[in-house]
Amino acid sequence: MAQLTAETSPLKPNETEIDALATRIAAGERRALARAITLAESTRSDHRARTLALFDALRKADALGDEAVRIGLSGAPGVGKSTFIEAFGGYLTGLGKRVAVLAVDPSSSLTGGSILGDKTRMELLSRDPNAFIRPSPSGATLGGVARRSREAITLCGAAGFDVVLVETVGVGQSETMVADMTDVFLLLLAPGGGDDLQGVKRGVMELADMVVVNKADGDLKPAAERTRADYAGALRLLRRRPGDPENIPAAMSISALRAEGVEEVWQRVCVLDDWRRETGWRDRRRREQAVRAFEAEVERGALDALRHHPKVAAEWTALELAVANGTITPEGAAAHILALFLGHSEPATPSDPDKG
Repeated sequence: MAQLTAETSPLKPNETEIDALATRIAAGERRALARAITLAESTRSDHRARTLALFDALRKADALGDEAVRIGLSGAPGVGKSTFIEAFGGYLTGLGKRVAVLAVDPSSSLTGGSILGDKTRMELLSRDPNAFIRPSPSGATLGGVARRSREAITLCGAAGFDVVLVETVGVGQSETMVADMTDVFLLLLAPGGGDDLQGVKRGVMELADMVVVNKADGDLKPAAERTRADYAGALRLLRRRPGDPENIPAAMSISALRAEGVEEVWQRVCVLDDWRRETGWRDRRRREQAVRAFEAEVERGALDALRHHPKVAAEWTALELAVANGTITPEGAAAHILALFLGHSEPATPSDPDKG
């Protein structure tokens, strides 16, 4: 058997292959983009090495100058996010725009699996040659997005897409992470809502640049208009970015089913994005987002390294049992684990919790 060398190691990316993939992505090839996102989402260490090499290759080729408008979209299940994306995306491709949709699907807490059915709900857009739809599982990541959503957004920009739309899982007020990786954040709501305004001061609402009330058609139209008016009044109390245009945050009503109002949504997105580009706000925001992404990646990497540390792995199960039995406090067990990981002497043990 041939000896494995550094040059033939599976952890060492094939530079020719990576350069070829980067060239195809920069040329806008959809299959190459899909392959790259799959690579980025993989948890295998060799795939992670290839992903990092791919980003280096794209950077060297000056293909990461990403001018795409990044739009985040959140809303509760059933509010019509897929219908809105179908109508909105179709309107944009009709203008000659290339649109990428990154749809994050919830993963089962029991099996870890995801249905990934968003693409089937966007039947027309999925067949549009100027559109790219990529469903991804959320995995264990909280905040409505997948762990590698930011990398997928960057890859879509490198592939020359004009608009990258990120649809979150859609589970409530905690979905704020998407606002940390996009330029404009839309919150989709249904008519009515009853007590919805009670949460207007917290969470996802105060991050929204636009509140879009969907289903403003048929019998629901009067209710949609009342909801829009209620939120328009509430949002005036939530202005949080000094210097933003006067109409931001905005509230509007649309009918995604009839594709009514999507043009106004796009016009307002353009006005806001143009203003933020001209004032330098968007560049500053993206730099801040990059720093936060760096910090989050270090935290996740440190946690992974801790869990796989030989001494930690050897005692993890015993400590879990000790915590469950009450023979050591959670804090003491954590101190013991960190001491093992950092190489400190005399860490606390399950039988001697006071040392923690």
